[in-house]
Amino acid sequence: QVQLVESGGGLVQAGGSLSVSCAASGSITSINAMGWYRQAPGRQRELVASITSGGTRNYGDSVKGRFTISRDNAKNLVYLQMNSLKVEDTAIYYCNAEGVVLVGTLVISDYWGQGTQVTVSS
Repeated sequence: QVQLVESGGGLVQAGGSLSVSCAASGSITSINAMGWYRQAPGRQRELVASITSGGTRNYGDSVKGRFTISRDNAKNLVYLQMNSLKVEDTAIYYCNAEGVVLVGTLVISDYWGQGTQVTVSS
Protein backbone atom coordinates (compact mmCIF):
# COMPACT_ATOMS: atom_id res chain seq x y z
CA GLN A 1 0.00 0.00 0.00
CA VAL A 2 0.94 3.62 -0.38
CA GLN A 3 0.73 6.32 2.25
CA LEU A 4 0.97 10.03 1.69
CA VAL A 5 2.03 11.94 4.77
CA GLU A 6 1.69 15.71 4.72
CA SER A 7 3.50 18.15 6.95
CA GLY A 8 3.57 21.88 7.33
CA GLY A 9 0.59 24.14 7.05
CA GLY A 10 -0.79 26.12 9.95
CA LEU A 11 -1.79 29.70 10.57
CA VAL A 12 -0.26 32.73 8.89
CA GLN A 13 -1.21 36.34 8.34
CA ALA A 14 -2.20 37.60 4.93
CA GLY A 15 0.85 38.45 2.88
CA GLY A 16 2.95 35.88 4.65
CA SER A 17 4.50 32.63 3.50
CA LEU A 18 4.03 29.00 4.37
CA SER A 19 5.22 25.70 3.01
CA VAL A 20 3.79 22.21 2.99
CA SER A 21 5.43 18.96 2.07
CA CYS A 22 4.28 15.45 1.34
CA ALA A 23 6.11 12.16 1.41
CA ALA A 24 4.86 9.07 -0.38
CA SER A 25 5.88 5.79 1.18
CA GLY A 26 5.39 2.17 0.20
CA SER A 27 6.63 -0.23 -2.41
CA ILE A 28 6.61 2.32 -5.19
CA THR A 29 8.20 1.90 -8.58
CA SER A 30 7.19 5.23 -10.00
CA ILE A 31 4.77 8.12 -9.61
CA ASN A 32 3.65 10.01 -12.69
CA ALA A 33 2.54 13.23 -11.04
CA MET A 34 2.40 14.60 -7.53
CA GLY A 35 0.47 17.62 -6.52
CA TRP A 36 -1.67 19.59 -4.16
CA TYR A 37 -5.39 20.20 -4.16
CA ARG A 38 -7.38 22.25 -1.69
CA GLN A 39 -10.90 22.39 -0.44
CA ALA A 40 -12.47 25.28 1.42
CA PRO A 41 -15.75 24.92 3.33
CA GLY A 42 -18.68 24.80 0.96
CA ARG A 43 -16.49 24.62 -2.12
CA GLN A 44 -15.31 21.88 -4.43
CA ARG A 45 -11.81 20.48 -4.26
CA GLU A 46 -9.60 22.33 -6.71
CA LEU A 47 -6.14 21.94 -8.15
CA VAL A 48 -3.48 24.08 -6.55
CA ALA A 49 -0.41 22.75 -8.33
CA SER A 50 0.99 19.57 -9.78
CA ILE A 51 4.32 18.39 -11.11
CA THR A 52 5.17 15.39 -13.25
CA SER A 53 8.20 13.17 -12.86
CA GLY A 54 9.68 15.04 -15.80
CA GLY A 55 9.27 18.38 -14.07
CA THR A 56 6.28 19.77 -15.94
CA ARG A 57 4.35 22.06 -13.60
CA ASN A 58 0.72 23.02 -13.66
CA TYR A 59 -0.81 25.69 -11.42
CA GLY A 60 -4.33 26.75 -10.62
CA ASP A 61 -5.06 30.22 -11.94
CA SER A 62 -5.57 31.70 -8.49
CA VAL A 63 -2.07 30.75 -7.28
CA LYS A 64 0.05 31.44 -10.35
CA GLY A 65 2.98 33.67 -9.51
CA ARG A 66 2.56 33.12 -5.77
CA PHE A 67 3.00 29.38 -5.22
CA THR A 68 5.85 27.16 -6.32
CA ILE A 69 5.79 23.38 -6.47
CA SER A 70 8.87 21.20 -6.48
CA ARG A 71 9.60 17.53 -6.26
CA ASP A 72 12.29 15.05 -5.27
CA ASN A 73 11.67 12.03 -7.46
CA ALA A 74 14.23 9.84 -5.71
CA LYS A 75 12.55 10.34 -2.34
CA ASN A 76 8.95 10.61 -3.58
CA LEU A 77 8.61 14.02 -1.97
CA VAL A 78 6.66 17.01 -3.15
CA TYR A 79 6.85 20.52 -1.75
CA LEU A 80 4.64 23.56 -2.07
CA GLN A 81 5.99 26.99 -1.22
CA MET A 82 3.19 29.49 -0.75
CA ASN A 83 4.00 33.19 -0.81
CA SER A 84 1.85 36.32 -0.67
CA LEU A 85 -0.89 34.32 0.97
CA LYS A 86 -4.44 35.63 0.87
CA VAL A 87 -7.39 34.98 3.13
CA GLU A 88 -9.02 33.11 0.27
CA ASP A 89 -6.16 30.59 0.29
CA THR A 90 -7.58 29.23 3.53
CA ALA A 91 -8.47 25.58 3.00
CA ILE A 92 -7.51 22.03 3.72
CA TYR A 93 -4.64 21.14 1.41
CA TYR A 94 -4.49 17.57 0.15
CA CYS A 95 -1.49 15.83 -1.33
CA ASN A 96 -2.13 13.70 -4.40
CA ALA A 97 -0.04 11.06 -6.11
CA GLU A 98 -1.29 10.19 -9.58
CA GLY A 99 -0.25 7.23 -11.68
CA VAL A 100 1.47 5.28 -8.94
CA VAL A 101 2.97 1.96 -10.02
CA LEU A 102 3.75 -0.47 -7.23
CA VAL A 103 6.75 -2.79 -7.22
CA GLY A 104 6.05 -6.08 -8.96
CA THR A 105 2.76 -4.96 -10.48
CA LEU A 106 1.41 -3.21 -13.54
CA VAL A 107 -1.43 -1.68 -11.57
CA ILE A 108 -1.66 2.12 -11.74
CA SER A 109 -3.48 3.88 -8.94
CA ASP A 110 -4.01 7.31 -7.44
CA TYR A 111 -3.64 8.15 -3.76
CA TRP A 112 -4.59 11.01 -1.45
CA GLY A 113 -3.19 12.28 1.78
CA GLN A 114 -5.33 13.07 4.81
CA GLY A 115 -5.02 16.81 4.34
CA THR A 116 -3.41 19.63 6.26
CA GLN A 117 -5.09 22.86 7.28
CA VAL A 118 -3.82 26.18 5.99
CA THR A 119 -5.43 29.23 7.55
CA VAL A 120 -4.66 32.77 6.42
CA SER A 121 -5.86 35.51 8.72
CA SER A 122 -6.55 39.09 7.72
